Amino acid sequence: QVQLVESGGGLVQAGGSLRLSCTASGRTFTTHAVGWFRQAPGKEREFVGAIDWTGSYTYYIESVKGRFTISRVDSKNTFYLQMNSLKPEDTAVYYCATSRRDWDTVRAGARGYDYWGQGTQVTVAS
Repeated sequence: QVQLVESGGGLVQAGGSLRLSCTASGRTFTTHAVGWFRQAPGKEREFVGAIDWTGSYTYYIESVKGRFTISRVDSKNTFYLQMNSLKPEDTAVYYCATSRRDWDTVRAGARGYDYWGQGTQVTVAS
């Protein structure tokens, strides 16, 4: 059974940092891009950013650029979202997902993603 499990969420003060992990099991994703999404209460799920299957290319939405970094360690079947300078508006449930699609589709949003994690809560206090 393929699973993606996020961890590392929690409560942090504004300006603080968190590193989310997404650990895969049941198969490897060395040929898959990995995306991170978030959903705040009462809002639609939002694409945050992605990393391509080689780890060479990343993409971020404007609101997190310069603060968030996505990385991957395929030998550990684990993907990361490093979040710095957190703001209260970053509060959400964060999800990781994988995609076999082309890079344009990966960056376009949730439709291109196949496997999803269950999410981890990130709360940023002001």
